[in-house]
Amino acid sequence: MNATSPLQGLRKVPVRSAVRWLIVGLIAVATVINYIDRNALAVMWPEIAREVGATKDDYALLVTVFMLFYAAGQFLFGRVFDLIGTRMGFALSISVWSISIALHAVTHSILSFSLVRAMLGLSEAGAWPGAVKANAEWFPARERALAQGVFNAGASIGAIVSAPAIAALYLWLGWRGTFVLVGALGFLWLLPWLFVYRAGPDKHPWVSDAERRLILQDQQGADATTAAPRGVRELLSHRQSWGMLACRFLLDPIWWLFVSWLPIYLAETFGFDIKQIGLFAWVPFVGAMLGSLAGGWLSGRLIRAGHSVDRARKWSITLGCIVMAPALLGAVLANDPLLAVLTIAAVLFGFQVAIGNIQTLPGDLFGGRSVGTLAGLGGLAAVAGTLITTWLVPVLTRQSYAPMFILVAALVPLSLVALWWLTGTVRRLDEPSPGA
Repeated sequence: MNATSPLQGLRKVPVRSAVRWLIVGLIAVATVINYIDRNALAVMWPEIAREVGATKDDYALLVTVFMLFYAAGQFLFGRVFDLIGTRMGFALSISVWSISIALHAVTHSILSFSLVRAMLGLSEAGAWPGAVKANAEWFPARERALAQGVFNAGASIGAIVSAPAIAALYLWLGWRGTFVLVGALGFLWLLPWLFVYRAGPDKHPWVSDAERRLILQDQQGADATTAAPRGVRELLSHRQSWGMLACRFLLDPIWWLFVSWLPIYLAETFGFDIKQIGLFAWVPFVGAMLGSLAGGWLSGRLIRAGHSVDRARKWSITLGCIVMAPALLGAVLANDPLLAVLTIAAVLFGFQVAIGNIQTLPGDLFGGRSVGTLAGLGGLAAVAGTLITTWLVPVLTRQSYAPMFILVAALVPLSLVALWWLTGTVRRLDEPSPGA
């Protein structure tokens, strides 16, 4: 029997509804906004630095402040999402980060920038554990990596559009007006989010019986929606959790190197101004967007072909790493801006193939009321690795960025060691082992 529409008098929703894809689509749009907000400072930094008298070391300090509070926000919002749910968790996160980015418009010093970057990092972190939790709640295992890929593609699209959009807004409004305008985007997103996300898949009035059965088919027996959230100690008692954390610690610095430093790299290596940065800095994130979708599709295809979740995730992650490492070494040799951004596009393609599957692991391992916490711990590990590389950038890039690219390339094989040696078998840990 078809589910009824939430609005009186409208026709009934078809049996084969797709509310789960509408939910993940809205989360992907939130991620686009998230990346426009966080990238605005990097794109406009050459002009902001001149106005406030800042240096490259000051920029590294601001990145560090952002990442420290981003780390705290990953854990904090992981718990918040598990306690108050996906709907209100996202509403809280995006409201605070939108206020934070708008407050950049009234800053006048590195101290005031540090305060608003701290507030931004704390609140923007909520998007990631929230997305992983929504993924676990709304998608069966065979669709989960693709759903995560759609979400991650939102991050890539945000990075694609942010450079040219911020450059254009800067030329029109200046940097202060640009921060105010992008701050309004999050509040516009809240309107459809609160309207669409009425409830979880078990009670949502738009979800048909067929879609509900599809979503819940591999959650039976795990009591995903009613079981008490597991504590951090219990989550970390499993080697699978530690394997996921190690992969995040080793691989995420590669993403953040280019998210935080690509505009600076283009300015210092090729002498680009803000307009030229806007013309080139979006190109690598096209590769990231394609990698997000390809990695999710590949993992789902392997599961549908009869391979286990364990095998599908690990093979997909390995393929991404195989693409990533040589592309990073190729970036060392790039002496033309177009060749450089195309090579970095290959790096980010491989990264997103791998990371989308790594980010699905909390949902593969545990039920819905523990997923946010483990995803938040994964974000914490990712930030820990990123902080180390962030402070190495000013030291290692005094002559060129080649030493930095070589360093992060070395992290890729280490992540494969963690994946295959430390992680163990990827399976649900909150239900009995097969044959038990």
